[in-house]
Amino acid sequence: MQTQRVLDEFRNEPFTDFSKPENAKAMKAAIEQVRSELGREYPCLIDGEKITLETKFQSYNPANKDEVIGVFSETDEDLSLVEKAIDAATEAFKTWRFVPAAERAEYLFKISDIMRKRKHELSALMVLEVAKTWAEADGDTAEAIDFMEFYGREMLRWSQEQPITKIPGEDNSLEYIPLGVGAIIPPWNFPLAIMSGMTMAAVVAGNTVVLKPSSDSPTIAAKFIEIVEEAGLPKGVVNFLTGGPPTGEAMVTSPKTRFISFTGSKGVGLHINEEAAKTRPGQIWIKRVVAEMGGKDAIIVTDDADLESAAVGIVQAAYGFQGQKCSACSRLIVDEKVHDELLEKVIKLTEDLKVGQPTEGDTNVAAVINQRAFDKTLDYIKKGVAEGGEIVTGGTGDDSQGYFILPTIIDNVKPGDTIEQEEIFAPVLAVIKARDYDHALEIANGTEFGLTGSVYSASQERLDRARREFHVGNLYLNRKCTGALVGVHPFGGFNMSGTDSKAGGREYLLQFMQGKTISQKI
Repeated sequence: MQTQRVLDEFRNEPFTDFSKPENAKAMKAAIEQVRSELGREYPCLIDGEKITLETKFQSYNPANKDEVIGVFSETDEDLSLVEKAIDAATEAFKTWRFVPAAERAEYLFKISDIMRKRKHELSALMVLEVAKTWAEADGDTAEAIDFMEFYGREMLRWSQEQPITKIPGEDNSLEYIPLGVGAIIPPWNFPLAIMSGMTMAAVVAGNTVVLKPSSDSPTIAAKFIEIVEEAGLPKGVVNFLTGGPPTGEAMVTSPKTRFISFTGSKGVGLHINEEAAKTRPGQIWIKRVVAEMGGKDAIIVTDDADLESAAVGIVQAAYGFQGQKCSACSRLIVDEKVHDELLEKVIKLTEDLKVGQPTEGDTNVAAVINQRAFDKTLDYIKKGVAEGGEIVTGGTGDDSQGYFILPTIIDNVKPGDTIEQEEIFAPVLAVIKARDYDHALEIANGTEFGLTGSVYSASQERLDRARREFHVGNLYLNRKCTGALVGVHPFGGFNMSGTDSKAGGREYLLQFMQGKTISQKI
């Protein structure tokens, strides 16, 4: 397959304007189309073969918890399938590694074309399977398209002649070659974008993979696998398993996997890193781990900030997708001189948010992902109050139909309190007063995480100081701390937030390749 495509410079996929009646109508139709397929069974895929097991599990709608989205084989019950999938990927790697970069990139461009045609369908599925609002789901799909377009172009760039120092009498070159078989373990919160980006970044670099999506969002991953098949990707290049921790553990610990790409919690990420560091019988390499983990992200508001703008950014960053983003604002650190005025504005905007079914176009906040998240969030809220915090809005939940928690603000939180330190991953905002800007930066940096952060200030001197001292991978100035765009805001964090892999950045693909220097005497 030879690509004839003439590529323009990368541009981000536009978001859908649902205020236009024709777009809202198309989204409603897509939701109904997806509803008509609910309860379907989706197979695993190994070496192009569709496999089902007797033991099944189901994926449910968090906003309507009795509604089954999809039915899946439980590979935890037959871990021999993990070995079979890794063996299929190993065999496919023998030929896929030598497929020219332009041909590998063309598969990503084909996938993006298909995604673009099925954009609303993919978004509608996320509305139902993980309770994303229309705008959040549309953004997820747009980001998935961006990853395909961006990584395809990046592979073409990395495959070109690399700059090295030349000397007389030798023909020298540096090229990047793939690693081998990868274990891809993505999260449920960006179930299309992060999942497809992690998978196809490894594939376009010449690797073959075994993909195990989260058990909370397997249907979206299964739909992606159908798209991969439609694009004609050779069998065995992407293998698809559906299971829980035992399946993931078998993928991580196999001596035949060369790298692990993981996005999820700090605890699981650290465990993967530890297991990957152990050399097992038959293993002839040091495994590479790409890990994006948690965040405890803060927005600092100084005494000279535009409080109207800050309030809007805080509410958007705290409650977008119910706060279930590693980049979400979970801490508001505000100069005590403007605390009362700012908090009044933030409370008003928060209480104006519509909590409801994500299938409705005007819903701002829907359900958290599952019962465990619901229970854990309410426990954190109680802990926040027990340690001296004051609930100023929200603080309650209702799980009678789905896992709904009101957007919550807890004021008078102290540095070091549990809800100021631990990632909650829910619509809960802790408000901490700072004596001054020095104190605010100290509080902001006073966690084990370092993913995103934001500062609102009219002072360029203060903003410049944040550039130097605010220790996060993605720093935003006078804007919200969520909403990273592929290519524009390469994404990844420091410390316990992960390996700073910079997804959507120019060096991301290097994590799935290794450099080979070739010198020939002439």
